[in-house]
Amino acid sequence: MMKQTILLVAGLLAVDAFSPSDAYAERRYNSLRTDPAVRHRRLLVSGRFEFAPLFESTINADFRHVIGGGAKLEYHLGDMLSIGVIGVYGTSIDTGLVKKIVPTLETSTINETREPSRDEFTGRLNSMPIHGAAYVSLTPWYGKLAAFSQAYVAFDFYFQAGVAFAQLKSDCPSNICNDTMDPEAAPDNNPNNDKPLNSGSRLGLYLGFGMHVFLNDFVALDLTVRDYAFSDNPSGADFNANLAVTSDDSRFLHHLFFGAGVSIMFPTTVKRTP
Repeated sequence: MMKQTILLVAGLLAVDAFSPSDAYAERRYNSLRTDPAVRHRRLLVSGRFEFAPLFESTINADFRHVIGGGAKLEYHLGDMLSIGVIGVYGTSIDTGLVKKIVPTLETSTINETREPSRDEFTGRLNSMPIHGAAYVSLTPWYGKLAAFSQAYVAFDFYFQAGVAFAQLKSDCPSNICNDTMDPEAAPDNNPNNDKPLNSGSRLGLYLGFGMHVFLNDFVALDLTVRDYAFSDNPSGADFNANLAVTSDDSRFLHHLFFGAGVSIMFPTTVKRTP
């Protein structure tokens, strides 16, 4: 009798251990573990080509602000990784610092002192008519913003790194920059008549940080802070005070810009995840 009772209890425990409810729970657990985190998510950038007309302006220029317009072309390989290029054509305007310095300088160009005249100072400043970059972009964060539980907009944040390029230009008049001697070989101790050596092409490092704010499935506001870093001597002056303008007066400088543009995604029809 005792043996039969033990067998009956063991059988009931076995049935309970493998009951349909537990098997269903196990199947449900496995399904949730493999399901996507978000269903029917809009793929706002993945596999799309981005074209963005844009405007840029320097935010840290010492002598001349660069203001210009251009475009960004970018292809999004996936949700996070993309490659692109940007090109900007700009014009230059004097900063407030230049406007404060010029009235303190003499108008004469006799060059009797180390201090430049007004024309010698302004004539040596360079401008940046063209600049841009080729880069790789990483988008680690994206999400959705809600205003008063009524208006919803998607956004993402991205980081960019690559190669910067720029074309620098200096129009120093021939009556000012008229020293024909090699300043590195035979300096005349007058840096104000040396050539400024701050024109030509430059290559350097590019870094950027920005965000998209999507107005709909294919149009987004694009806001970016960009750093074009390369060798430059914006003043074209004797920076290291050796009484001659040489290549040593150029430094690796960070040219910071703020950019705003409107990104258009192609194809315009957005895809969704399962």
